[in-house]
Amino acid sequence: MPHIERLQASVINQIAAGEVIERPASVVKELLENSIDAGATRVEIAVAKGGTELVRIADDGCGITADQLTLAVDTHATSKLRTAEDLEHVGTLGFRGEALASIAEVSRFTLRSRPADESSGAELSVRGGQRHGPVPCGCPVGTTIEVADLFFNTPVRRRFLRSTQTEMGHIVEAVTRLALANPHVHFTLRHNDRIVHDLPPADPWSTRVAQLFGGDILDSLVWVDSSDDDVRLSGYVGLPEVTRSNAKMQYLLLNGRYIRDRSLQHALGEAYRGLILTGRYAVACLRLDMPAEQVDVNVHPTKLEVRFRDGGRIYSQVLATLRTRFLSTDLTHRLTVAPNGGAADANTATTSRFGQPSEAGASQWRADAGGRGDGTRPGGPLELFRLDRNWQAGGGPSRTLPRETGADAKFDAKVDASANGHRGGASPETPGATAAATDDGGENPLVRAMQIHNRYLIAETNDGVVVIDQHALHERILYEQLREQMLSGRLESQNLLVPEPVDLTSEECAAVLGQRDLLAELGVRIEEFGGSTVLAASYPAMLRRVKPAEIVRELAARLVAGGRAPDRRDLFDEMLNMMSCKAAVKAGDYLSPDEVQALVQRRHLVDDAHHCPHGRPTTLMFSREELDRQFRRT
Repeated sequence: MPHIERLQASVINQIAAGEVIERPASVVKELLENSIDAGATRVEIAVAKGGTELVRIADDGCGITADQLTLAVDTHATSKLRTAEDLEHVGTLGFRGEALASIAEVSRFTLRSRPADESSGAELSVRGGQRHGPVPCGCPVGTTIEVADLFFNTPVRRRFLRSTQTEMGHIVEAVTRLALANPHVHFTLRHNDRIVHDLPPADPWSTRVAQLFGGDILDSLVWVDSSDDDVRLSGYVGLPEVTRSNAKMQYLLLNGRYIRDRSLQHALGEAYRGLILTGRYAVACLRLDMPAEQVDVNVHPTKLEVRFRDGGRIYSQVLATLRTRFLSTDLTHRLTVAPNGGAADANTATTSRFGQPSEAGASQWRADAGGRGDGTRPGGPLELFRLDRNWQAGGGPSRTLPRETGADAKFDAKVDASANGHRGGASPETPGATAAATDDGGENPLVRAMQIHNRYLIAETNDGVVVIDQHALHERILYEQLREQMLSGRLESQNLLVPEPVDLTSEECAAVLGQRDLLAELGVRIEEFGGSTVLAASYPAMLRRVKPAEIVRELAARLVAGGRAPDRRDLFDEMLNMMSCKAAVKAGDYLSPDEVQALVQRRHLVDDAHHCPHGRPTTLMFSREELDRQFRRT
């Protein structure tokens, strides 16, 4: 029977190093956290060959006395905790006392330090766990640590390191995270004697964001800020057109610490639902400040994962803050022409250069969006309208829009009047153009719109010209109406006289039958037939031009995608997306002048009209100032 023996300290440290020190970037992160905890205002990082040959970090912090240097590299020796109760309110970046011991065990480690009240410093050397010193030395106030030949005594770990460029990329990311969370510290980063970053102290925080990511990114961010008792959320989030193919540009900072939290990332994604394309990720730099006792940071040795005492409350605050901000911001995609002739994005209608909120701009947005200035819609809820294709004897497609009551009927009457020349002889300049005058109250701006290429609508606004994607806009309008009907239980469905059999795979059949009640709420009634075949007994009336079998097969594919049943809300949302997309007018469909005008008019009566449900922009804005500039009028 094998004997149980206590492991040697060097073996324990190497095991700990496997968790804490994964690559050179882990060394940089742990040492920078110690420097910040020591009160440093300036930290210099020097790296050679991606950190595998050398990592050198020097700070001007409080320093370590000579008699404590040896203790500093002992396992679980720390100045940041005293009792178990201290774990309930950790206020420092480091606290476990593992990093220095782990690093010294797998490298050639040198530590020099001098407190401000000492005339000289001390030096301690550790070679693969073997200590030498401490001995007196001359050094400035603060601490300097050199880590050379990382993993020299653990060749298996060294073989798993990537190329110099890859390892350096991880180091830059580690410095970026800490620099973003600590704008009061001056950071410099050198690689092979070449300056990579020189980040002086930044105030306001937007200056640090610009230092790290550039002014172009900063100009595309909007400021968010909210407080819920003692929890404050603040920071910058990107406009919908500024996205990335991964989540690397999403920075969540908790009490000065970079964290990864799946719940908060999900809240961020939900806030952008319907504003960005599937598979794209928003840009965000968000700070959470809360009492230390409300969060547990002692989850993993890397200290990247945390547990909130009330995670649901934090999730709701993030989601509500961002959605409220988006609803008060004009997210219409605006285009400017760069000096070199290329197109550049701009969206600063209601934000300053650094995205600070403008209440005047928000009020103007509400007024321009067809509201009364108080965020309400005129004329009550929008009636659902459909564009039905009726092929005439002449071969051309024609659709008729049902006349509606209230503001829309008044508007349609004005269209008819203007078309007959009752506005002082004004008439559309092209066969596809229509016009509407303002009423006596002056609530509706002058609107002219025309269709081009049977896919885009051109409309005049008070600020310039907008180009509208007819399919994307109609899709958003139908989506909003379908959602309203579904939530109120008024979603129309069409019963089939003879249920249609649909052949599925066994997995799809089981998924569809298992979600029959949920599908019925969407107007799709499924009955069991036998084997892997089901019967489609009803389908949404909105999709009368789509075969029921096609609807069922698409739903079945969504139910089994990813190997698990989708969330109820996600399924509803995807179904509404599909229904509105299939029912909307398509690119290439001809619209009559009345249809063009009705579509443009209804743009101002729905939420998020600037993006379709899939996240594509519905509208591109060309400002009058930009047009004047391009035609050399300024």
